[in-house]
Amino acid sequence: MTALPIELRADCSRCVGLCCVASSFSRSSEFAFDRDFGTPCRNLQDDHRCAIHARLRTSGMSGCTTYDCFGAGQRVTQELYGGRSWREGPAVAEPMFADFWAAQSVHELLWYVSEGLERVAAGPVQARLQALADELDALMSSSAALRAVDVLALPALVQPALDEVVALVGGGGPQHRRADLAGRRLTELRGATLRGASLLGADLRGADLREADLLGADLRGADLRGADLTTALFVTPRQVASAHGDATTRLPSRLGAPPQQWG
Repeated sequence: MTALPIELRADCSRCVGLCCVASSFSRSSEFAFDRDFGTPCRNLQDDHRCAIHARLRTSGMSGCTTYDCFGAGQRVTQELYGGRSWREGPAVAEPMFADFWAAQSVHELLWYVSEGLERVAAGPVQARLQALADELDALMSSSAALRAVDVLALPALVQPALDEVVALVGGGGPQHRRADLAGRRLTELRGATLRGASLLGADLRGADLREADLLGADLRGADLRGADLTTALFVTPRQVASAHGDATTRLPSRLGAPPQQWG
């Protein structure tokens, strides 16, 4: 089992609020107002911290609670820009925003690859995974390296190796790849293929999701109370934060503590 010495969880204290300015959203049930790309959020303070972070949901900004940059924000800020801020002007802001979005894609793929490296059962493919991790990490060496790659083509680079991880670690359960399971009541999902599936508002209370492939599954509003995801594959902080759970929900250890909004 190989360790990947890369931070893949967001550390806002070392970022300059990139997600609060280098993105856009429209007023909806998840966002209380409209915001254009490049316009700082009205709640972003001069120190790059959110003024309402502790009450995002009650302030109509639940969409922010389900966001995670996979550590790209602090890496771009600290490694590529030496702690500089987009507030210095367009000469810094424009390339910094472009690098941030490319870096997010790279770090998300590193999240998946790193999980394969952590799985003992995936031993036969770990050399390949390590090579992919090194290749992805090399893209973060400079802005020039990031801009020279087609980030939209990167998922196809890692997918075959991730498929091998699933074959070695999980599988054997129901096949629901890209299925519409929104609002469904589901319980027997051990080893299920749920890649790209829509589980919007699904009732997964008490569901056995061990070894299930959840890569790209939409878990927004899914009820995970009592569900067992301890060995589920490719679960991300974003997915978990967008779902509903409680103290009885069992999550993969790499995700750390449950989301704050779960209580």
